[in-house]
Amino acid sequence: MAAGYKIPENSINSMALSAAYVANAHGADAAYFNPAAMVFNESGASLEADLNIIHLTSIDYAEAGGSDSSKKEDFLIPSFHYVSPEAGNARFGLSVVTPAGLSKRWPAIGAATSEEFTLKTVEINPSAAYKVNNQFSVAAGARVIYSKGVVKSGSPALAFRDMEGDSFDFGYNLALLFKPTDSLSLAATYRSKIDLTVEGNAKIGSTANYVPVYNGDVSVMVPVPAALNLAAAYDITPSTTIELVYERTYWSAYDQLDFNYPIDLTTAFGGVFAPFDTPSIKNWSDSNSYRIGLSHRLNGKWDLMAGFAYDKTPVDKRYVGFELPDTDAKIFSFGARYQYSDKLSIGGAFLYDKKDKLTLTPADGNSLNTATFENAEAYLFTVGMEYKF
Repeated sequence: MAAGYKIPENSINSMALSAAYVANAHGADAAYFNPAAMVFNESGASLEADLNIIHLTSIDYAEAGGSDSSKKEDFLIPSFHYVSPEAGNARFGLSVVTPAGLSKRWPAIGAATSEEFTLKTVEINPSAAYKVNNQFSVAAGARVIYSKGVVKSGSPALAFRDMEGDSFDFGYNLALLFKPTDSLSLAATYRSKIDLTVEGNAKIGSTANYVPVYNGDVSVMVPVPAALNLAAAYDITPSTTIELVYERTYWSAYDQLDFNYPIDLTTAFGGVFAPFDTPSIKNWSDSNSYRIGLSHRLNGKWDLMAGFAYDKTPVDKRYVGFELPDTDAKIFSFGARYQYSDKLSIGGAFLYDKKDKLTLTPADGNSLNTATFENAEAYLFTVGMEYKF
């Protein structure tokens, strides 16, 4: 879990290193984390397949008028990476990952706006890299994201809404890698913003009989923000590498959440359903993440990894909502890979994400007034294999 609704960990190494895996990216997953590094892989092709298991704990909410706890969430997310053999000074890669999403569900107080907010995404990311010389390489890729969203909310005494939609949307990514010495690697990657232009069906009606008075089209735009990574990796010894990563995520693209209908719900049906057609202000800010990862080759068979990250939230306290009451986070991770044979390696990684307590007061100007969100945690586990051929 990253700040907001990004998911930056999509391989064994990235999970084990808290995503401090840009300048030292190698193997098949370099196709996603820094495709410019593909040209420095060993000869031949490589393929990695992983299964990511994500568990989100309940978030506890309390205010003067009562309390609520979000439902626990569990997800199984596969990922796939491929790097081609050399084609002169070039190489090609393909990754299939989940770059953003997950879900939040509230059964009581939070259900008025967020009975369920679910976003599922799959990104197909083909890329190509070119080795300019033995020290410098560049790469570019295309991003294709399929997204599917579900939104349910309403007041038990008044109205409900139930919406589903999906979309295909497109972007690009760029990368470079510079090796000024045998021990030092410097890297930069950029992923473009992709606006998820979700379109689908909405059912809106009174909870008195749960018969929809509106059953028709709805659309919404949700951004997957642009992200810039600057990284440096240094070989402390021939067996040990440390990497530092600064990530800037341009969350200011998320200024509001606005569901659009072909009719004006603020006036139709006597204005009873106006809240469902009123834009929800977000006003998120660009945020920073700071990551450090340590990799150590124990022997010819075992590679050990550990990481730490500090993730700043982009959320404006004035507009915090139940769909994502995000806060700053501290992330801890570790993992290992075992070289089973010359061609096959297997591995696993664990990551723990601890969110800070969020306290709202009248001074924050939030409509929730005096309230707290706390005990938000995420546990992520990845298992997978890499095969070279």
